[in-house]
Amino acid sequence: MTMTTICFWKPYDVLTKFTDAEGRATLADYVNLPNIYASGRLDRDSEGLLLLTDDKRLSTRLTEPKFGHPRTYWVQVERVPDAAALQKLRQGVEIKGGLTRPAQARLLDSAPDLPPRPVPIRYRKNVPDCWLELTLTEGRNRQVRRMTAAVGHPTLRLVRWAIGSITLEGLEPGLWRELDAAEMKALWQSVRG
Repeated sequence: MTMTTICFWKPYDVLTKFTDAEGRATLADYVNLPNIYASGRLDRDSEGLLLLTDDKRLSTRLTEPKFGHPRTYWVQVERVPDAAALQKLRQGVEIKGGLTRPAQARLLDSAPDLPPRPVPIRYRKNVPDCWLELTLTEGRNRQVRRMTAAVGHPTLRLVRWAIGSITLEGLEPGLWRELDAAEMKALWQSVRG
């Protein structure tokens, strides 16, 4: 039996499920494939890479914490974090639920080339912002937002760029594509745990 796995650029304000009793935007507005489900989640106010699959084994590997695999986020934050704040992110930050696993954290030299968000980011004339790249190996509820807030730099915009070696490259918000054999092999290698 052939399994299907796709990468999808979840737009801002879209729920990571296929139905919603309140009529809000869901995955069903963008993906019309049978028996395929999201492997993981992104909050409604977050954007970016979401993997969907009909392979239950792969889905388990992508969602179970013990198979921690890298997830890379581009995060626009208030103010410019100093070396101490970045080091805290790298070592682990105390948030609800305990200390986070160590993360990779770096300042991006410039804002990533992303399409504008449909709802503008809060702008404050006297408060600069910057972009960080964070790579985590766990996925707690609203973890990136909680981590940046804990070091004094609230998140303004959050885009998941990559899961393992799979990236949003070549996609636009609301679009998806099926992973090829080489990408599937690399994805499986990243979730072997």
